Amino acid sequence: QVQLVESGGGLVQAGGSLRLSCATSGRSFRNFTMAWFRQAPGKEREFVAAISWSGGGTNYADSVKGRFTISRDNAKNTVYVQMNSLKPEDTAVYYCAARSGMAVPTSPDNYAFWGQGTQVTVSS
Repeated sequence: QVQLVESGGGLVQAGGSLRLSCATSGRSFRNFTMAWFRQAPGKEREFVAAISWSGGGTNYADSVKGRFTISRDNAKNTVYVQMNSLKPEDTAVYYCAARSGMAVPTSPDNYAFWGQGTQVTVSS
């Protein structure tokens, strides 16, 4: 079993920055691909970014490329997403997710473990 706990969400003005963290416990963090998804009210959960177990492979949604950066610290069992140049359309609950294996898929169906989410609100 893997437990994921997100933190770092909050209210920020458009153009601002936030860094979300996801601390993991349980099974070996090093073996997992980690990802961030988000879900806005009335919308489906959508892929944001993912990173392979080594950190050498990353994947980003087109909507966040150049603004968001995913990273991980295997010594701290933590994955991060640095979010810059935030826009009101980035407002959502952000979820951390984990899966075993080397691929960095974008579908939420490929991730077995999920955190509870953290709210990010970007005001205009």
